[in-house]
Amino acid sequence: MVIDVLERGDLPFPRSLPEFQRLFPDEAACSAYLERARWGDGFICPCCGKSGDPYRFAHRPTVLRCRHCQHNSYLTAGTVMERTHTPLSVWFWAAYLVASQTPGMSAVQFQRQLGLRRYETAFQILHKLRAGMVRPDQDRIGGNPGEQVEADETYVGGRTRGKGRGVHDMVLVAGAVDVKQRKHGGSLNKRRTGRYAGRVRLAVVPDRSAKSLGGFNERVVTPGATIITDDWSGYAALGKRGYLHTAIAERGDMQVAETFLPIIHLVFSNLKTWLRGIHHGVSPQHLQAYLNEFTFRFNRRFYPFNAFRSLLGIAGDVTAPTYAELYAKK
Repeated sequence: MVIDVLERGDLPFPRSLPEFQRLFPDEAACSAYLERARWGDGFICPCCGKSGDPYRFAHRPTVLRCRHCQHNSYLTAGTVMERTHTPLSVWFWAAYLVASQTPGMSAVQFQRQLGLRRYETAFQILHKLRAGMVRPDQDRIGGNPGEQVEADETYVGGRTRGKGRGVHDMVLVAGAVDVKQRKHGGSLNKRRTGRYAGRVRLAVVPDRSAKSLGGFNERVVTPGATIITDDWSGYAALGKRGYLHTAIAERGDMQVAETFLPIIHLVFSNLKTWLRGIHHGVSPQHLQAYLNEFTFRFNRRFYPFNAFRSLLGIAGDVTAPTYAELYAKK
């Protein structure tokens, strides 16, 4: 199932809490919204292909039954809400709060906001939404002429105290970011160079080898793009992978880093501040889900409210983690 997220008059976007309450007062309103998102031109049975107004059930608002073949279609099938026992209104509140709260919110905050009895329910809903925040078939960055990509890696989280010299529990995260250029003299041109971050890609990687770092960049960066990195050996083969690669010897010089790789370092700094400030640290088991959320927020920071409908749309065709998977010990 693919949900259309383009601008449509029949899918109004709530821009305030009162408007959200007016648009989604009950389960029926949420179901109608999902139905319009999935079948904007009218219901078509996925089983027999017949069109027409389906049977609807007051006690089962997410079920549509074809009048021709009696096949049941589920509005939540193929989404992160599939097989949920939580009311749709709670899911819509979750999507709206996650999308409209610029820094995001923790599961504890979410539980309090919606009055959920169990922390596990809030945690599971937020993680299922995070599973839908990054499309499996997302396009690669760095494909526009004249733009370049900065790539680097950093360690995130982990305890080091009492571990011994050189021993830590940190997780390695690889990142790549589009670098864009503002027009000189513009009101938004805060930096001397006029450079600013476009889209970002982040992923947990097992190590700093050429296989891990090179493979990450090959997955997220358009072939032929210009990539700037430090001179770590893990990036040495990017030229052979079809990229215009420039390696900068930082040697611990912050001035060199600020001159040649300022944007990716700024992204990493924002990521760590966000993880500490909002979530007070995360476990390695769930770190990729939080990276997905940070990427989702960062790439939509110039139009945060549109993320509500985008979140519901991207959630289509995503396999969300089950309760057992979320709480499995690794």
